[in-house]
Amino acid sequence: MPETANPLTVEFLTWISIRPRTYAEAMEAWRSTCPRHSVWEDALLDGFIEVVECGDTMDQGQVALTARGRAKLERRL
Repeated sequence: MPETANPLTVEFLTWISIRPRTYAEAMEAWRSTCPRHSVWEDALLDGFIEVVECGDTMDQGQVALTARGRAKLERRL
């Protein structure tokens, strides 16, 4: 049986895939203190996204899909 993806995870991965996103931008849009909506943390733990450091501060880092994240998104589209 194929693994089902959380619709919110698919939305998050799609949002990242549209254009380059900074860490600050992603945290502003997707951070949550609700344990039922931990899409950011889940995507990191599942290996779907990575934060690539570039610049002097973490806020300037880029959030990108990993190969696993791109594959997950392609299977859902």
